Amino acid sequence: MENSEGVKIESTVVTEEPLISALDIALFVVIITVAYFWYFKRDKQSSSSEKKPYTIQPSSLSSIEQTSNSSFIKKLKSTGRSLVVFYGSQTGTAEEFAGRIAKEGARYKMKGMVADPEECDMADLVEMKEIQKSLAIFCIATYGEGDPTDNAMDFYEWLQNGDADLEGLNYAVFGLGNKTYEHYNEIAIYIDQRLEELGATRVHEIGLGDDDANIEDDFVSWKEKLWESVCSHYGIEETGEESNIRQYKLVDCSEVLPERIFSGEISRLKSYENQRFPFDVKNPYLSKIAVNRELHKSGDRSCMHIEFDIDGSKMRYDTGDHVAVYPKNSSELVDIIGELLNADLDAVFSLLNTDEESSKKHPFPCPCTYRTALTYYLDITSNPRTHIMKELIEYASDPKDQEKLKLMASSTPEGKQEFHEWILRDNRNIVHILEDLPSVKPDLDHLCELLPRLQCRYYSISSSPKVYPKSIHITAVLVNYTTSTNRVNKGVATNLLAQLIPTNDELPQPTIPIYIRRSQFRLPPKSQTPIIMIGPGTGLAPFRGFIQERDYARKEGREIGEMVLYFGCRKKDEDFIYENELQEYVANGTLTKLHLAFSRDQPEKKYVTHLLEQNADELWNIIGEKSGHLYVCGDARSMAKDVHSIIVKVVMEKGQMTNSQALNYVKKMEQQKRYSADVWS
Repeated sequence: MENSEGVKIESTVVTEEPLISALDIALFVVIITVAYFWYFKRDKQSSSSEKKPYTIQPSSLSSIEQTSNSSFIKKLKSTGRSLVVFYGSQTGTAEEFAGRIAKEGARYKMKGMVADPEECDMADLVEMKEIQKSLAIFCIATYGEGDPTDNAMDFYEWLQNGDADLEGLNYAVFGLGNKTYEHYNEIAIYIDQRLEELGATRVHEIGLGDDDANIEDDFVSWKEKLWESVCSHYGIEETGEESNIRQYKLVDCSEVLPERIFSGEISRLKSYENQRFPFDVKNPYLSKIAVNRELHKSGDRSCMHIEFDIDGSKMRYDTGDHVAVYPKNSSELVDIIGELLNADLDAVFSLLNTDEESSKKHPFPCPCTYRTALTYYLDITSNPRTHIMKELIEYASDPKDQEKLKLMASSTPEGKQEFHEWILRDNRNIVHILEDLPSVKPDLDHLCELLPRLQCRYYSISSSPKVYPKSIHITAVLVNYTTSTNRVNKGVATNLLAQLIPTNDELPQPTIPIYIRRSQFRLPPKSQTPIIMIGPGTGLAPFRGFIQERDYARKEGREIGEMVLYFGCRKKDEDFIYENELQEYVANGTLTKLHLAFSRDQPEKKYVTHLLEQNADELWNIIGEKSGHLYVCGDARSMAKDVHSIIVKVVMEKGQMTNSQALNYVKKMEQQKRYSADVWS
């Protein structure tokens, strides 16, 4: 007990006894001795544990297991394989392509495995030369503005920063990209070149898939030539054996307890009932819909303003980020599949990987019911790829249906044409195919194995966390269109969102799983930096957040720079979204200028690009003379390209530069993050 009396006693003792007694010295020596032996014994144990891991502690066992699992070389050697196919995938397509290549390896006496680089020690690539006739193939997507996918980021950085000797490594690369984006297949091209620089041998030239055209056609054409190169390089021949071998086997789970059955969770069982922070792609947050209102004033189209409640979730976002929404398929389409295949959709099943060494035990969370799989886990509304046509052939009892499927599965010009017209042009999904080819009755478990995973949908966040820290806003156009077969195709996510209308407080509010994806689409660090924003239609979404943030700063008394917005829509009285908000920001001085283009309010169509050309002086004043920032959001295929061309032209004319100088100027703007694009095709 510390008090004034205690201090007096201590003071008296000090004056009556020596500063350090013999007993104090003895105790000090004992403490030092014990500490010395404890430290060096611990150090010795630590050193020995590096040589021989503990085998009695669960944590050490876990560590050993992780090391073993990350060594793909050990798996190749222990299972007699020589082919490994790595994938860098954001939406699942690259992973699907990797699986198809590994599966086909059997036809060339190359037993293969699929590997996620994020789960592997990629430094083991130096040991590939120890395996006879080995081959590493990389199916790599380029994501965002020339970025690696999340699961390929570590591998990409390892290649950038390392100098491993990869002599003896045989490889091939297929890239997945989109030509409407500036950094088309940039990551795949880099990996292909970097592997060669490190001494690896390219067995086949890089393939570049374009998702804006027909990436399936690009992949199939490249794959066929790949195997020709493989046969030539290794002196082997195709066995001629078909590779239609099931990757997963069906397991009856009718006896599984209800609490062990997945019901739509992305990864962790019962994760929606027992929510745990942090929330991410594998653990989304079940958010309440706080607001869902129509933005269009009239017309036959719909645009929704939706607010997700994140209060209490600990989720944080920055202006310009994206929110990922996990949709579910229409129950109507799911029921049609059940009826067409005469299947019990409520039967509980599991698909178990026949490859016991694979780290991917199931194609989606299992066990679950067929209804759950078709509703939450499988994509039943997109156009199926050609390999699905091939797998369906054996289930067709009508020779005409068989021949049609064989034709579309082939790589002949006639087959490609038929696939393009019947599947892509007519926008048929798996439901339509089963309806139009009535003799095709695949086993439902096999169909579940073949269909790709249902992916989350990303939306630009149209709010600022400074103003709305407890909610996330999005701006989404309802997708509905009629195909050439007179069917109405509906957007999976937007049609689900359209049904989630908040009710009064007495009833449970509708919910949907979400998580936040970080973006590089950012306001300048200094609030006084002038900016130009170009966002027609729902391209306005992130700029609504930008304007809110600058308005917040202005109200705090901080100086804000010029804010110029270019917005366009069809008709002022129909689809001028957030009109009142924007006019208010103009009135209070936050928004310096608002340039509007209503394309169908006059005989000749008028777009934001026309306004940009007319305001060349203002444009150069901000990006050239004042070193301001320029932002583009919206359609990548035409609008963003046209804007880029106009910017280059203005820099040439107003900056008095040659075409080459202007291109370099704009390129430097991009590198400095002064020219940013958040676009989609």
